Amino acid sequence: MMKKLIGVVMFALLYTCFGAGAALAQTRAYVTNAHDNTVSVIDTATNSVIATVPVGSSPNSVAVTPNGRFADVVNQFGNSVSVISAATNTVVATIPVATSPSAIAMNPNGAFAYVTSVSSSSISVIDTATNTVVTAIPVTFPFMLATAPSGNLAYVTHGAFVNGVDVINTATNSVVTNIPVPADVTNAVAVTPNGAFLYVTCLSFTTGSKLAVIDTATNTLVTIVPLPATFAPGLAITPNGARVYVANNGGGVCCGGGGGVSSISVIDTATNTEVARLASSPSPSGVAVTPDGAFVYVTDLLNNFIFAISTATNSVVAVVPVGNFPQSIAIGTFVPEPEVDPIESLIDHVEALIASGTLTQEQGAGLLDKIHQAVAKLDAGQTGAACNQLSGFINQVNAFIGNGTLTPAQGQPLIDLANEIRASSGC
Repeated sequence: MMKKLIGVVMFALLYTCFGAGAALAQTRAYVTNAHDNTVSVIDTATNSVIATVPVGSSPNSVAVTPNGRFADVVNQFGNSVSVISAATNTVVATIPVATSPSAIAMNPNGAFAYVTSVSSSSISVIDTATNTVVTAIPVTFPFMLATAPSGNLAYVTHGAFVNGVDVINTATNSVVTNIPVPADVTNAVAVTPNGAFLYVTCLSFTTGSKLAVIDTATNTLVTIVPLPATFAPGLAITPNGARVYVANNGGGVCCGGGGGVSSISVIDTATNTEVARLASSPSPSGVAVTPDGAFVYVTDLLNNFIFAISTATNSVVAVVPVGNFPQSIAIGTFVPEPEVDPIESLIDHVEALIASGTLTQEQGAGLLDKIHQAVAKLDAGQTGAACNQLSGFINQVNAFIGNGTLTPAQGQPLIDLANEIRASSGC
């Protein structure tokens, strides 16, 4: 056992020198570029685009799984959801959904995604493990939505089609109530991190843009916060629940605009008052906050960029060019899979075959001895001798396959790992 431990440690040091690195968390922003059918992937540490991913037709909404490993993108004209792998920045699945999907929200545990479709009056429920639609919830003209932190409820707005906010029980996938809101349009929606309150941007044709605050315990309206004379297409709540950032679009691009000057409203949730109004580019739309609450990112539809606001100073600290007509943004933290030490994995494979009785103690010991000899030779700087030991290991495994001791399915992983070690050692 001590010999194995020393060998593994020595090889781990050597393997690190050949470039195996620690897995570091990466916070990434995903921006849907509706007019060029792409998603810009942004490293928020450097505020730079690290990938541009082709997706379906007219991507208009995006949500990131809680583990940051996937970004699900709604394609409005493609009637689909593209699933982007954060590990490869490529689309790994395309899921058909109802026609003209509008928005997407992820269950807090990442098990399900919910996609609204105004034209079909339904919400497609996607099982993220299989990337398939498992049911459709009938909802009249659903527009945008958000899920509760507990995952048991979802809240749905209806644009200009239906007054109020619908509440969905996600266990039964059914509407349990409607919360009246005194407005002609209900639009963006977000839930406070503690689940106690719901914030909804809305518009009255007579009294203008406003922010509705709803008590989720009683499903009643608490207050209305006046907003500038614009239209508010997006909002986000900081992780500590203290502030709501609202995009006020006065550019006439989103839903007619409001004719006023575009800005970002900062709402204090303790008092439900606007405590700051920040200057903005002409067409702010999507809003998202980094997991640490340090920055708010806002998309600009007409200028094809996003801008970052420091929540400490409420000032713009970065502008990042993206694709054409950036509409929505979502942020997640991705932790790459740690690189597995192949020598340790190889030893574990052999020991598992011994434990199962597939290899005798003597047969297994012969293979383990070749691995340990290879490690010792590498540690002594004798690369050629180490490569010979690994070649001998591979030859012995092939012999076991040839005489039926191992099946090809059992032997090939051993050969692959040995070859990986050979390649990293310079054989």
